Amino acid sequence: MKLSYVYILANKYRTTFYIGITGNLKERMIQHKKGVGSTFTSKYNIRDLIYFEEFSDINQAILREKQLKNWHHDWKINLIKVKNPKLQTLEM
Repeated sequence: MKLSYVYILANKYRTTFYIGITGNLKERMIQHKKGVGSTFTSKYNIRDLIYFEEFSDINQAILREKQLKNWHHDWKINLIKVKNPKLQTLEM
């Protein structure tokens, strides 16, 4: 079973978010830290993983990513705080 991940990155001030999807979260975080693969994250220095969800069905992951991208900023913060109350950077 291949897993997929929907993840949220933030800048160091936690004011700007990036929501993405990947099949290899660890490798994708390495790419983001190197500034590879996303112009948006490079431009706004968004590198801190603060939230992720794991899916066994890629279609469910895609739907979740689209849903989260349409959420208001405050809704995203509230979701993140359920699992990561201090909005700390998660290590992979």
